[in-house]
Amino acid sequence: MIKQIFEIVLLNLRSIPERLGASLVIVIGIAGVVGVFTALFAMANGIDSTLVASGEENNAMVMRGGSQAELNSTISRQALELASTTPGVRQSSSGKPLVSGELIVIAELPKKGEKLGANVTLRGIGEFGLELRPKLKIVEGRKFTPGLQELLVGKGASQQFEGLAVGNTIRLRGADWTVVGIFVSGDANESEIFTDTATAQTAWGRPNSFNVALVGLTDPDQLDAFKLALTADPRLNVEVRNQRDYFTAQTAQTSGGVKALGTAVAVIMALGAIFAALNTMYASVSARTREIATLRAIGFSGFPVVASVMVEAMLLAVVGGLIGALLAYVFFNGMTVSTLGSGFTQLVFNFRVTPALVGFGMVLAIFIGFIGGLMPAIRAARLPVTTALRAG
Repeated sequence: MIKQIFEIVLLNLRSIPERLGASLVIVIGIAGVVGVFTALFAMANGIDSTLVASGEENNAMVMRGGSQAELNSTISRQALELASTTPGVRQSSSGKPLVSGELIVIAELPKKGEKLGANVTLRGIGEFGLELRPKLKIVEGRKFTPGLQELLVGKGASQQFEGLAVGNTIRLRGADWTVVGIFVSGDANESEIFTDTATAQTAWGRPNSFNVALVGLTDPDQLDAFKLALTADPRLNVEVRNQRDYFTAQTAQTSGGVKALGTAVAVIMALGAIFAALNTMYASVSARTREIATLRAIGFSGFPVVASVMVEAMLLAVVGGLIGALLAYVFFNGMTVSTLGSGFTQLVFNFRVTPALVGFGMVLAIFIGFIGGLMPAIRAARLPVTTALRAG
């Protein structure tokens, strides 16, 4: 039986050039399904990896109770001071608590190649704001000088917005701000612009409020005790979250819609590809009715005929899947784009076409080929030999 399957499959494959147009329908259809699926989920992967990488395991975030995002939170200077003196806070080399009171505001700048403005996050950070972000590295220029209207810009933001090159001056809140440095961090911070908190508070008229206190803990296990100490204080209405957990939760909100869209589009396109495969394989079986009947008449059983049609359909599907995955990798992997993140600010990220994503795309392609070839294969095996020999 294995020999029969091999011989019929080989015969089918040799005849594909005679049916090239019909075969290409399957290949192109499945390539489109896998390519679109891979591209959309590569986008979601990029968002997820960017947000998750933003959190440090030994950092805590102190926000107003009930706040779902930094931008919606407001805490007082008193809350910041109490967080700084709570046991479990890590100390800097100078003996000060590693705490950064941060103010997040929305600025508007035109994106490159566009005239209309888009939202960009400007974050005022405290004295230890950079130290609490160990992945952040200044790659051009220098850090801003506290008290001056100077900006340290994420590389992602500098690539997406006009005027954010070192040495440039931009207009914000009716004043001139100078870009003095560019940093990389490989996370969501690259979508933002940094200055010192006091300068941001003065410019935006919020002298005594912060959005969040970023706190370095001596150990991640100190989080529960630190949280209990602050939330039990009757003077405060705050909640405390691990920074990594916070950004992990943000991924569901930001990339969930992309994944839902990718799944819906993939399902719709997959149904179209299945019908295309069905039509193509039915046409292939009809065109080879006499050939199949002759094989049955000389002793080939029905199973090898079924297997040969299935193998042909799935091989064409594999070719289509590989083409779709390759196109998605070439055109999208590593591509830098931006989208609206939480708080309607721009999140800059790179598409990530991973081996796991390609593998899932190939499984999808093989599934489409299997479904598309199954019914035509069964029909081929059930063809009455005498009727088929008289056909045509």
